[in-house]
Amino acid sequence: MDLLDIARWQFGITTVYHFLMVPLTIGLAVLVAGMQTAWYRTGKQRYLKMTKFWGKLLLINFAMGVVTGLVQEFQFGMAWSSYSRFVGDVFGAPLAMEGLLAFFVESTFLGLWIFGWDRLSKGVHLACAWAFSLATVLSAYFILAANSWMQHPVGIELVAGRPRLTSIWAVLSNNTVLAAFPHTVFGCFAVAGSFLIGIAAWQIARHHRKSDPDDEDRRAWHASIRLGAWVAVIAFAGLAVSGDVQGKLMFQQQPMKMASAEALCHSEAPASFSIFAIGDVRRPDCESVKSFTVPYILSYLAEGDFHSEVRGVTALIPEYQAKYGTNYPDDPRLGVFAGQPINYVPNLPVTYWGFRFMIGFGALAALGAVVVLWLTRKRKFPEGRAWVPLAVLSIALPFLGNVAGWVFTEMGRQPFVVVPNPTPSGVDGVWMYTASAVSAGVHPGEMLTSVIALTALYGVLAVVEVFLIVRYVRGGFAGVMPPTPPEGEQESDEALSFAY
Repeated sequence: MDLLDIARWQFGITTVYHFLMVPLTIGLAVLVAGMQTAWYRTGKQRYLKMTKFWGKLLLINFAMGVVTGLVQEFQFGMAWSSYSRFVGDVFGAPLAMEGLLAFFVESTFLGLWIFGWDRLSKGVHLACAWAFSLATVLSAYFILAANSWMQHPVGIELVAGRPRLTSIWAVLSNNTVLAAFPHTVFGCFAVAGSFLIGIAAWQIARHHRKSDPDDEDRRAWHASIRLGAWVAVIAFAGLAVSGDVQGKLMFQQQPMKMASAEALCHSEAPASFSIFAIGDVRRPDCESVKSFTVPYILSYLAEGDFHSEVRGVTALIPEYQAKYGTNYPDDPRLGVFAGQPINYVPNLPVTYWGFRFMIGFGALAALGAVVVLWLTRKRKFPEGRAWVPLAVLSIALPFLGNVAGWVFTEMGRQPFVVVPNPTPSGVDGVWMYTASAVSAGVHPGEMLTSVIALTALYGVLAVVEVFLIVRYVRGGFAGVMPPTPPEGEQESDEALSFAY
């Protein structure tokens, strides 16, 4: 493999691993704050147990997310220094906001929440939980604003071959981030909802199946299942609506990405939505592909009506060549790509199946949540044991859907790392090929060494996180709650300080 391929593998491995932590942290943080609010308002012990148990798992995941996220910043300078120089003037502002306004607030109030159980009033302590959770969501917004600028650059001018920021408000109000943010947040809640369902179902099946339905622990697990199921169902509905909005923007801003998502090689009017395809979708002429489709749906997804034309790959290639050239610049810094023809078609199997996996995994998770709501109605719990392993395995579905969605988003914009704005309005010439973004001064052997080292390190971290999660899941509520005082002794006021 050449330097670019190795650098892309490194970025893909580290980013996908990090993103496994991010949606669970965001979704679970808000749900834990909601659980604590229920305890604050009702005083019911089961809500306190839920807050402490799910809060413990949140902290483990948050810590791992911080550790794995640090690598992202280092690899920008190590593997993608040309990219860092190109986008630095623009990314400085949103990333500084993420670090100072979001992550700093997030970490501060998380610390107060962890150590403030017996030192802060219940109201102030609850406010810390909400400050932490909302700062986590805000942090995601700033990161998405930077990513959305790469998908649709705005608020800049080209000076000496580099984009210079002219309006931070334009970057933060980019229509791409306004569509991507709710879609991402709904995806986070889908992950957190399935996480609650799987673990709570396992707890009831293992420890509380034969207990009294009015047993406080069983009621707490049952409440967790119901909360997770409702959150997952609502999240999928939000994903469908926000995904439709995001899809229409992609058809305008990155038509090649959406044509590739459908393996639509030839323009159609009206255009059909492909359910799945049989054949070699790697060939841009699609001569060997047989696709099973639903008529008119793709036209609606693209333009909001059922009869509009959707341009295919073969029609878009000459448009891209006319706008951006047929060959890479003859620059030795591009290595093997210098002067070579540019392939404007993304990896069709990845974009086509990534799009379907994203939708399919999300739909399966939502269907499972609906089934769980039906099976657990009126504080019931199914007698059969087969559904418990399925509930536990379903935890993976929204994780896989999120990963597939991000792989599609990032791979679909190739060969660009910063995509051209189709309606420039002052940003003419602002785009960057992925081949131009990699660090030219790094030897492929050095890059391969870092890939192996980071992959091994992340593997160790994965074992540590799974071990900690499993350990505290097995411990249940007893592992996070203070011990019950001996009969006749009054519970100490400091009992609630048995936290983290």
